[in-house]
Amino acid sequence: METFERLLQEVHARNMKLVMDLVVNHTSDEHEWFEASRASKDNPYRDYYIWREEGNTNNWGSIFGGPAWQLNEQTGDYYLHLFSKKQPDLNWENADLRRDIYDMMAFWLDKGIDGFRMDVINFISKNTDFPDGPMKSGEIYGDPENNFCNGPRVHEFLREMNREVLGKYDIMTVGEMPGASIEDAQIYTDPDNQEVDMIFTFEHMNLDSAGENKWDLKTLYLPDLKENMAAWQNGLQKTGWNSLYWNNHDQPRIVSRFGNDGEYRVRSAKMLATCLHMMKGTPYIYQGEEIGMTNVRFDDLADYRDIETLNMYRDRIEQGFSHDEIMKSIYTKGRDNARTPFQWDSSENAGFTTGIPWLKVNPRYVEINSEAALHDVDSIFYYYQTLIRLRKEMPVIVHGSFELLLPKHEAIFAYRRQLDREKLIVICNFSAIAQRIEDEALLKDIAHGQVLLTNSEVADTNVLEAYQAIVYKI
Repeated sequence: METFERLLQEVHARNMKLVMDLVVNHTSDEHEWFEASRASKDNPYRDYYIWREEGNTNNWGSIFGGPAWQLNEQTGDYYLHLFSKKQPDLNWENADLRRDIYDMMAFWLDKGIDGFRMDVINFISKNTDFPDGPMKSGEIYGDPENNFCNGPRVHEFLREMNREVLGKYDIMTVGEMPGASIEDAQIYTDPDNQEVDMIFTFEHMNLDSAGENKWDLKTLYLPDLKENMAAWQNGLQKTGWNSLYWNNHDQPRIVSRFGNDGEYRVRSAKMLATCLHMMKGTPYIYQGEEIGMTNVRFDDLADYRDIETLNMYRDRIEQGFSHDEIMKSIYTKGRDNARTPFQWDSSENAGFTTGIPWLKVNPRYVEINSEAALHDVDSIFYYYQTLIRLRKEMPVIVHGSFELLLPKHEAIFAYRRQLDREKLIVICNFSAIAQRIEDEALLKDIAHGQVLLTNSEVADTNVLEAYQAIVYKI
């Protein structure tokens, strides 16, 4: 605890904030609550988790593969785990559990932390009838999502959480909420409802999947991405607030995903940053994004650590997929892409450790690392600093309206921001091919504009270079 308190002190001394991860949908199976809960059926912690007798479970599948119910040999019944069997779900119907959670949150807030990122917080309320989930083609288990995602008491629980603890502190909260729609987000983030300040949506992260399974790959169709992001921009324009992100610990590296991690790695990373950071909302930068870290391709499955990846490999082999097909999905969408050690420099293990890292270092650390970025005045890192500075200097970026331009164009993502008489036009080329701007109204607007920012030395008003981004002040 002394180390944490020093960290918090040093963060605040630098005029920074520290936000903690809050995981209260589930615990470890090694947590003292669960160890007590599983020991007998009559202990005080038994009802802190969700238990069912044999024959009274359902067909739910775990998000990480396999069944969502695990036998507890000590008592002969089953506990629910939406994720790993080592992550039993908490029973939020239990008021004593909720009180203990609120006390734990207050403990950290009293130490002076500045907020919480709330892990899958819209999963905490389950349908207590626990009906079977619908069976999807090719799946072994039922899909339980409609019975726990944005569940029947989730708003009640979040408002209680605010009354009991969050509302007593000057902090920020962001809820990770898979399956939350714009309409859901309007409720969750409406200040009058006192639930959370903003949410992480997953909709734009599912657009390069063929169907509902993320491992079934397809090429991103840019008009889909534009339509989705514009809908969220406009949907939360008057009520609520957007989170802006490309990367996190569960998503592959964006420069490999929507950009070009080869010849145009630097330029496409800057383009993607421009596209996101000029929108309305709070932008999040995931470690390594600011230096253009890429996906990794380990040849040996044994080098991967992510349980979702390993379970998927096992299940798909059983379903008849080939090794090469599965590895292509892992290289493209696997979570370990985001979890390789941060690349500090070109020394052994990228300067991350003198020991043996839990996950191998991405071999590209020799060329892509923080030390190299800091010595390159044209690096992605310094470009991010420019974007952050512009957001602090220009109210139009923070508060302005959003209007999507060229919605059907398959390579150009363009939009207008406006606050009173201040206007910006952002134009981004998502392809490796130069794109000519042919829209007369847009050409007329930018002809009278000033180039505020670009990721290229060239700023032709008619043609965008490969992965070029230009921001015009009109």
